[in-house]
Amino acid sequence: MGVYANTVSITQFTVSGDLPKSDEFQWFSQKLSGRAFQSIESSSDELSEGWTQVDRPDDATFEALSAFWRDNYLVFTLRRDQRKIPAAVLKSHTAREEGAFLAQYPNLRRTPKNKRAEIKEQVQLRLMSRCLPVPSTVDVVWDQKSGVLTLFSLGSKVIERFEDIFRKGFEGLHPLAIHPFARARMLLEGQLLDKLEAANQANSDAVLALIRDNQWLGWDFMLWLLQRGLNGEGEFNVCRPGHFTAGERFSAWIDDRIQLQGGGEEGGIQKVSVSGSQDSYLEAISAIKGGKKITSATICMEKDENLWKLTLKGETFGFASFKCPQVRIERDNTVEEMSEREAAFYERMYLLEQGVQLFDSLFKTFLQERLSEAWNARLVAIQQWLDGK
Repeated sequence: MGVYANTVSITQFTVSGDLPKSDEFQWFSQKLSGRAFQSIESSSDELSEGWTQVDRPDDATFEALSAFWRDNYLVFTLRRDQRKIPAAVLKSHTAREEGAFLAQYPNLRRTPKNKRAEIKEQVQLRLMSRCLPVPSTVDVVWDQKSGVLTLFSLGSKVIERFEDIFRKGFEGLHPLAIHPFARARMLLEGQLLDKLEAANQANSDAVLALIRDNQWLGWDFMLWLLQRGLNGEGEFNVCRPGHFTAGERFSAWIDDRIQLQGGGEEGGIQKVSVSGSQDSYLEAISAIKGGKKITSATICMEKDENLWKLTLKGETFGFASFKCPQVRIERDNTVEEMSEREAAFYERMYLLEQGVQLFDSLFKTFLQERLSEAWNARLVAIQQWLDGK
């Protein structure tokens, strides 16, 4: 799934470090070119990874502005080509070579260990040269206006590889994942920000500590949203800057799928998954009363008959299966393919940013209540809801 898909999974980052204040195009062009993807189709290399163009994944040149820059967005792709020999194929061919070797030395009952390793390496190299590399791509959009970088993937290994190649390619810059506590910091200011910092349960500012020790943010947020939706309190106001005007109304609720997790009576971690649209969520309520926390949920946000839908990962705030309203680009014989793709890009980013604006407004509304005295009344309402009163 890439930037042009109507349903995507995204991880967002801020970027620390100093960007150039002049000659930005030349600087970014050099950095992207310095880690550009190199094809391995004509070699026997196992792996190659680097940046390519979003619209031309076989083109890793960044000499033209249009190749990677659109208004305030830098747009590029992380491409990874890898050859993989099926284990059964490698084992079969290695066994044949060992058999041929033993036929030459009938006094040997088994191939010596060193020779076996040598044969396996030779077979692997030979098979590599006959095996076509399999490509995979992940799109990246870096908004220079907001400073937010969006990686179109939630895979932990993909994120690790992206962070590594980004740091190596853009020396002095570091991508910082926008986890729940980081997003809360971005949304708040003044006394509310002070209250958030006071509620911080991490002993350090290390990303892993902030995520691990502040899981209460995701747990409480999704419980709050579930209870409000089932209690007829699903209307909210836009309270974050963006494409929508402040004060505009939208609806939000949890629906379709909820995952809960917590300790069982006999120890260990137990997971409960509730799927399908429900009116009362009796199974989820039972799990919550048993001490389990909501760790993932499908959130719907609706405005002006347009629907945004995503599955929120409570621990990291990654957006899985983030579905925006359909992009429809008018086609005619006068529109060139690249112009059409560019139009689709801007429309996709517009809709995606609208969805993020609604989500941030929703999360900020929660934080304003969670970090105030109003939370005590909410806890009473939640308990009454759990008790069926």
